[in-house]
Amino acid sequence: MTPQSRAIVAGGPGGPEVLELREVPVPEAGAGELLVRIAAVGVNFIETYQRDGTYDVPFPFTPGAEAAGTVVAVGPGVEEFAVGDRVATAEGRGCYAEYAIFPAQKALPVPSSVPLDIAAALPLQGMTAHYLMNSTYHVEPGQTVLLHAGAGGVGLLLTQLLKEREARVITTVSTDEKEELSRVAGADDVLRYEGFAEAVRELTDGDGVDVVYDGVGKDTFEGSLASLRIRGMLVLFGGASGQVPPFDLQRLNSSGSLFVTRPTMVHYLRNPQERRWRSAEVFNAVAAGKLTARIGARFPLAEAGAAHAALQGRQTTGKVILVP
Repeated sequence: MTPQSRAIVAGGPGGPEVLELREVPVPEAGAGELLVRIAAVGVNFIETYQRDGTYDVPFPFTPGAEAAGTVVAVGPGVEEFAVGDRVATAEGRGCYAEYAIFPAQKALPVPSSVPLDIAAALPLQGMTAHYLMNSTYHVEPGQTVLLHAGAGGVGLLLTQLLKEREARVITTVSTDEKEELSRVAGADDVLRYEGFAEAVRELTDGDGVDVVYDGVGKDTFEGSLASLRIRGMLVLFGGASGQVPPFDLQRLNSSGSLFVTRPTMVHYLRNPQERRWRSAEVFNAVAAGKLTARIGARFPLAEAGAAHAALQGRQTTGKVILVP
């Protein structure tokens, strides 16, 4: 008899209610793959788009690319991992489950001192923070950064890493509660969204910031451009408020020879070596007590629909995880 386990399955596109807990066969590790017993799953906004049909996925569909757990089987050709290893990934498949497949090349070793629930909360947003500040725009000590959504998952991690590098960090948030979270993470100045560009100019004696990290998009784009110093860079890494409409590139000239880039993580995880570099620095920072991952909400696996509803309703801060 084929071993069975539990997984969340969406039979077709729709609201959070289409996410159902079902009995499914335990997957088998193929060539170059690991079978992992899942300890915790990171819930991310992209999965709400997959679930509701905004992004094209084959149904029936089990969401989830980010998780951590323990290797229980190793497929042919895998030499770098063994049964019993603790691993995480931001590039798995079907991770809303008790067991899931990780491609071995995309699996990340988890230090023994890092709890697996924390490890599940780190890969996607932790490596995003890492590539933003180290590769898209390499922040130097003493530079000034504007970071939108300072109390979000990326925002809280990136703020801590930027302060460790001795940068000045200005964040934007929407509520008093989120302001407190951003300040605890180390933000030097915390602003509301309304009028933030003018406030940034005041805080920088009219000069503007070296770089803006903007994951909000449409609602903040104009203010982000207006917040930059001459030859500053706007790093547009998301569009939580909607996508930025086309704009005249000549404005970059007249506004101070500005730079704009639109990165995505897949282009910063080109090979196993790059993944190991980024993940090791993030996990080691946690192990050393220099980085704290805030888990804002935990849901049992069976309540994946409630987790999606909370995420889409902006009822959470930090990371949302599922626990099988």
